[in-house]
Amino acid sequence: QVQLMESGGGSVEAGGSLTLSCAASGVTYKSSCMGWFRQTPGNEREGVASICTDGTLTYYADSVKGRFTISVDNAENNLKLQMNSLRPEDTALYSCAAGPWSVVVARGPLSTLGYNYWGQGTQVTVSS
Repeated sequence: QVQLMESGGGSVEAGGSLTLSCAASGVTYKSSCMGWFRQTPGNEREGVASICTDGTLTYYADSVKGRFTISVDNAENNLKLQMNSLRPEDTALYSCAAGPWSVVVARGPLSTLGYNYWGQGTQVTVSS
């Protein structure tokens, strides 16, 4: 049984940094993708970053390229999202997700369609 739990959200000023963590159990990293998604009220969930096959493949939304870094610590069963140069538009509920590599890649690593396990989310608020 896969279980995901996010932590590390909070409130920061624009230009600041936060690191989100996702404690993952039951995930086989070599055959899975894990991703970070975000959602604001009234909007669809948006793919932020994804990492696949034990960390060898990474994908980023254009809006976060160069600012966010996704990584996975296999030994600690932990997915991280380092967020730098935060902007007010990064404010959202951030969730981690996991899914089989073949399905995620076929449906798009930043699409929600390939992921079948989700955490509850952690709120990130960036003030101007």
